[in-house]
Amino acid sequence: MATDSENLRHRLDRATAHLDPPYAVVDLGAFDANAAALVDLAGGKPLRVASKSVRSRELIARTLARPGWHAVMAFTLPEAIWLVRSGISADVLVAYPTVDRGALAELGADPALADAITLMVDDPDQLDFYETVSPSGHRSELRICLDLDASWRLLGGRLHVGVRRSPVHSARAAGRLAATVARRPGFRLVGLMSYEAQIAGLGDAPPGRAALGTAIRLAQRGSYRELLVRRSAAVAAVREHADLEFVNGGGTGSVAATRADPAVTEITAGSGLYGPTLFDAYRAWRPTPAAFFACGVVRRPTPELATVLGGGWIASGSADRSRLPRPWLPAGLSLLGAEGAGEVQTPLTGATAAQLRIGDRVWFRHAKSGELCERVNELHLVDGDQVVATVSTYRGEGRAFL
Repeated sequence: MATDSENLRHRLDRATAHLDPPYAVVDLGAFDANAAALVDLAGGKPLRVASKSVRSRELIARTLARPGWHAVMAFTLPEAIWLVRSGISADVLVAYPTVDRGALAELGADPALADAITLMVDDPDQLDFYETVSPSGHRSELRICLDLDASWRLLGGRLHVGVRRSPVHSARAAGRLAATVARRPGFRLVGLMSYEAQIAGLGDAPPGRAALGTAIRLAQRGSYRELLVRRSAAVAAVREHADLEFVNGGGTGSVAATRADPAVTEITAGSGLYGPTLFDAYRAWRPTPAAFFACGVVRRPTPELATVLGGGWIASGSADRSRLPRPWLPAGLSLLGAEGAGEVQTPLTGATAAQLRIGDRVWFRHAKSGELCERVNELHLVDGDQVVATVSTYRGEGRAFL
C-alpha cells in the first residue's frame, strides 16, 4: 500500500508533468486547510495575514476571502501602497519603520492611501523623518502604530531572550512615546503591536535535541507570563493618550497562546499557510506542508548519489542547517554534509537516491515561507492531481521590495 508521502509525490508529479524544473507549487488543499486551522486556533480573534510569508497577491486575496481573516501586515511601505492600490486590502499595517522618501510622499499626498495604511513607529526621530519628507500642514494625517518590544530581558537586561526590535520595552516607555505622537499634529495613533518572536518564531521541539527543546519550552513559558503583564500595562499606558483601534500580537507559532492574552485584539499569521520546514519543530500545531519546489535530476556521480540542477534556495536567519531546503519527495533523501544545497547543483544521498534516474524530479521544502517566492516568478496551484491555476509571485510582477 502506498504511503501518504508516495501518494503526494505521485500526485504532484502527475499535476506538473508538463512543466520543466525548477518550479514551485502550492497544494491548495493543504493551503486552505492551514488557513482554516489558523482561524480555529485564533478562537474568534481576527487574523491579519503577514504578506512577507506569502508574497503572491492572488494567494493573499484567497486568504482574505476566508472568514476570520480581515487585513494585511506588509513588510515595506511601497508594498503596502501597491496592495492598497491594487484592491487587495483597505487595511494594511506596515510592520517595520520606513525611510522611503518617495513612498512617504505618495502616502501623504493621497487621502485614500493615508486612510488605509498604518505606519510603524518606535522612536520620535521616525516622526521627525516622516515630517521632513511630508510636512503635516501639506498632507493627510498619517496613521501610526507603536512597536512594543516583546523580548524577555533578565538580569537587568544582561540576558536577552528574543529578537532585538523596538527600543520601547516598558509600559512607561510606551506611554511616553504615545504622548509624543498624540501631541504631534498630522499624526494619529491607532494601534500597538508586539511580536513575541521567542514564542511565535522559535520551534519548541527541535528534532534530535531534547535538552534544547526543554530549555526552549521553559524560556517560552517564562517569557509568556512576563509579556502578559507587561503588554497589558503598556496597552493601558498608551490608551491614556489615544483610542486604539487594534492591539496586534503573535505569529503562526503562537496563535493559540496569543489569543489568550486579553490585551490583544488581533493576531498576525502567515507562515502557517505554506508550512515550511522550520515549523516542523513545533509541538502545539504543525501546518500541513503546502508549498514545494521541484528540481530535476541531471547527473549520477556515483550509483549511490543523484544530483539535481540548482536547489540552493537558502533561508535568511542564523547560518545553520535549519536554513537549508529539505529534500522531501521521494522520502529518504538527504543533503551531503560537505556540500549542502548548492547554487547550481545539489548532490543527494540516502536510501532512495540510487533509484532516481536522469530527468526525475526531486521535491524540496523551503525552510521559511514567503522567501521561496523570491526564487520563482510563478506559483502553480495544484488541486488533486491537476494544476488549476498559475499565479504570479511578487518577483513575477517585478516587485522586489527587499
